[in-house]
Amino acid sequence: MLTARPTSLRARLDAGEFIVAPGVFDMISARIADTMGFQALYMTGYGTVASHLGLPDAGLATFSDMLGRVERICSLTDTPLIADADTGYGGLLNVRHTVRAYEAAGAQAIQLEDQEFPKKCGHTPGRRVVAAAEMARKIAVAAESRRSDDFLIIARTDARASLGLDEALARAESYRRAGADILFVEAPESEAEMARIGASLEGPLLANLVEGGRTPIVSRERLREFGFAIAIHPAAGFLAAAAALKGIYGGLRQRGSSLGSEVPLLPFTEMNQIMGFEDVWAFEQAHADEP
Repeated sequence: MLTARPTSLRARLDAGEFIVAPGVFDMISARIADTMGFQALYMTGYGTVASHLGLPDAGLATFSDMLGRVERICSLTDTPLIADADTGYGGLLNVRHTVRAYEAAGAQAIQLEDQEFPKKCGHTPGRRVVAAAEMARKIAVAAESRRSDDFLIIARTDARASLGLDEALARAESYRRAGADILFVEAPESEAEMARIGASLEGPLLANLVEGGRTPIVSRERLREFGFAIAIHPAAGFLAAAAALKGIYGGLRQRGSSLGSEVPLLPFTEMNQIMGFEDVWAFEQAHADEP
């Protein structure tokens, strides 16, 4: 008899799986990634704010903006979702409300960070952090507010940029003691720093790999050697999509046609399949007035 593969993110971590999660930022990216057998998807704050609002990831998206995206992604995908929740959108009461809403929407993990409001993308300059004790209280509230222990709390610290790696490690450890399930030290700047994070902290660790960002892009095998359990690739999808759009739109502007374009295009029939048109056509055929 075949053993069923664990489906929850916690079960996969407990089983020792290494989790690779692509960044999803709209419903096309989410539906495509959902078909590809990943253990988790990552709802990227940068990409979601960019695609939904057309604005930078600089604390401009509201709780309602982000919750709406969580709900929509979870409603049309089956892969466990890790969802960015910035700083929790306020104080302790806001954190409780955010955790409960993300969990009810269907996410399996929520990411909370210790930046001052308004937060900034973790691979851009000018980030400032709140007191470690303040963030530890947020993590404690988050842990006690969830309905199920299968809903995971990810504690992110951005202290490396302004206060150094020693402070970031100390903060991560305090967040673990406060109840975080997964620790996320943002933006280490070398493989040596990544190795030190893995050697210094207990429990599942998350690595954030941003192409063109501050952290080296390393292989899955190398990350496992360092001691990480999860790798998120938040930017790969929207960087690829933006490059493709610039290419195809540039050709249209220059030539007035898509003829001769070297940008690869997904077959229209395959796009129809991804978006669920086959179900629409089957429904229409089943309920047609005439054969």
